[in-house]
Amino acid sequence: MSFATVVNCMDGRAQLPVMTYLKARFGVDYVDNITEPGPDRILARDDDPATVASILRRIEISTGKHHSTQLAIVGHADCGGNPVSPEEHWQQIKSAVAFLQQRFPDMTVIGLWLNEDWSVKELAAEGSV
Repeated sequence: MSFATVVNCMDGRAQLPVMTYLKARFGVDYVDNITEPGPDRILARDDDPATVASILRRIEISTGKHHSTQLAIVGHADCGGNPVSPEEHWQQIKSAVAFLQQRFPDMTVIGLWLNEDWSVKELAAEGSV
């Protein structure tokens, strides 16, 4: 059994497309889901210590118990927890990737954007889709 980990929005529309993408992208059997409303904003700003600590603790459970070595952070269109422009989401996702990579240097960390049609786009290093 192999696992990847995702920090995704709690929005139920975002779960299945991301899990499907990550299973194919990393060739894993399962995806551990950590959900929060607007997680890209939460991790990019790093201004809510309790929520950030909770997310990091859950990632550590995934890496410790399931030996996950791949991690994704997701932002999406029409996000109720982070109602900003796509461009702002992309910057937040890029910042969140850097934040997570610093804390989990042995993991592969990627950023994902879900368009209005719920298709998954992996962000380039520059933050474009």
